[in-house]
Amino acid sequence: MGKKLRQQRRGKGSIAYTKLPHTFDVDVSYGSAAKRDRYAEVVGFFNHTGHNAPIMEILYDDFTSGTMLAPEGIKKGEKIHVGATPVYSLGNVVKLKDVPEGVPIYNIESLPGDGGKYVKAAGEAAYITSKSGGMASVVLPSKKIINLSEECSAQLGVIAGGGITEQPLVKAGKSFYIMRRRNRIWPRNRGVKMSPVDHPFGGKQHHKGKSSMTSRNAPPGRKVGNIAARRVGRKKR
Repeated sequence: MGKKLRQQRRGKGSIAYTKLPHTFDVDVSYGSAAKRDRYAEVVGFFNHTGHNAPIMEILYDDFTSGTMLAPEGIKKGEKIHVGATPVYSLGNVVKLKDVPEGVPIYNIESLPGDGGKYVKAAGEAAYITSKSGGMASVVLPSKKIINLSEECSAQLGVIAGGGITEQPLVKAGKSFYIMRRRNRIWPRNRGVKMSPVDHPFGGKQHHKGKSSMTSRNAPPGRKVGNIAARRVGRKKR
């Protein structure tokens, strides 16, 4: 009898596939729209397991505290502004309609008031290319262009910690722990490199040996590859 597939083991929810405690418990959003239009002071910085960018601790003028992604160049004691009134300084939250084209932004909202969804990795930034009809075209770090409402907000600047990917890993164990803190399993072996008891594509032939098309109604031990794909092969040009 064959062994369980990776997705079957993950679905069971063992310790190996469970996220570490306190991994994603720091909220770096800038709150709902109702909590904006106020000033805050940067009181400190810290690193967190679930983020590869430094996080700044801020104290609002109503003496409530919060956390936000830190931009490059900001220092302890500086003031930031979160609100509808445009104030142009590092880390400030400004609506896209008030951001000039070509200015680097990060932690961008996908819908007005959601607190920031796009561009949250270390060293990344996006740019506005054009505005028309209440919509803004934003170029993401992946070079993909998305259209967002001008009422969406974003932080000004480039996220700090940009050189983190330039440091060599040297050892495989370090890569393992980097993936572990992001709740990812590493290394991931290919199915064709496994034994037949471990995976439907396994065996000594080093290729699938069978079609990778799989029915949506296939049993869990067979459901690998292109599940219920509409078509196969190259697209005609």
